[in-house]
Amino acid sequence: MLRAGIVGLPNVGKSTLFNALTSSRNAQSENYPFCTIEPNVGVVSVPDERLQVLKKLVNTNVVIPTAIEFVDIAGLVKGASKGEGLGNQFLHNIREVDAIIQVVRCFDDENTIHVSGKVNPIDDIETINTELALSDIASVERRLERITKQVKSGDKQSVLEHKVLTKLNELLQDGMFINIEEHFEEEELEIARNSQLMCIKPVIYAANVSETDLAHGNAYVDKVREYASKHNADVVVISAKIEEELVDLSQEEAKAYLSDLGVSSSGIERMIQSVYKLLDLTTFITAGEKEVHAWTVKSGSKAPKAAGVIHTDFEKGFIRAEVTSYKDFVESGSYAIARDKGLTRLEGKDYIIQDGDIVHFRFNV
Repeated sequence: MLRAGIVGLPNVGKSTLFNALTSSRNAQSENYPFCTIEPNVGVVSVPDERLQVLKKLVNTNVVIPTAIEFVDIAGLVKGASKGEGLGNQFLHNIREVDAIIQVVRCFDDENTIHVSGKVNPIDDIETINTELALSDIASVERRLERITKQVKSGDKQSVLEHKVLTKLNELLQDGMFINIEEHFEEEELEIARNSQLMCIKPVIYAANVSETDLAHGNAYVDKVREYASKHNADVVVISAKIEEELVDLSQEEAKAYLSDLGVSSSGIERMIQSVYKLLDLTTFITAGEKEVHAWTVKSGSKAPKAAGVIHTDFEKGFIRAEVTSYKDFVESGSYAIARDKGLTRLEGKDYIIQDGDIVHFRFNV
């Protein structure tokens, strides 16, 4: 399952956002640093209106959406890379996620203490980025020391790894997140991806604003957007407090409330969409009387790889994929009519799964 880590300085709204994301009250939210000690974990269903439409068409009562695991990680302070605050624990938890959601305070509130005494979102971002980079540098330097002997012996793989780690070390000196696809050749990318460095993970800046700034943002948000545009990151404007309030409303009430605030969708929906975009993900669907089930694969995945997401046996014994686009299936109303119209196709091993494909895999084990 995909994992996204919610990080940020203390008192920026991390735990409040986590509560909203997981529709729970599992994470503490108090006005003091380090109220979140152990990382809270919540599995969040990915909103997908197509599943409810298919539920009626195939006559099933079971709908299983795809999901993302969100991890609420302890607040970071300056010096975390050297063990300040809960630094070591915090940094270890970040290494285990697929994407980082960095909550940035973009609101003024004299009743909520800021760890540095003032609201400055760019300073906050750079504090965290610097600590992540410093920790990554220490990790890279340890690895470089370990492979020195192998490099001297002429081991080709060690020489390549040494080259990649040396380049990563240079890039980390800037204290920024790194888009490794821009800096490494194809043969080097796998080593870079497997490095488990924090600064190579996709990052979303969640600009946490007050209710009045949700629709149009503010000067703080403008600064975050400008920063993100220069550093290959995404920005989602969100009001964590409002998202938490939406938890107690029905779907209709929530939509009406958001409309009154001048926005068409919740910050959480936009957050999940942003995670999918950053991680370059695609959703395909299996649908029948037993259940309607959404599955996630990397965009560009071929049919056997998608089959393996359901079960490894499906990939090993893959024969064909019976594919109907969501649009064609809904317009037809059933598998039988879609087949009669020639809208259902038999695809082979080279077929690339498209978003919304309804697939039935044929396999032989």
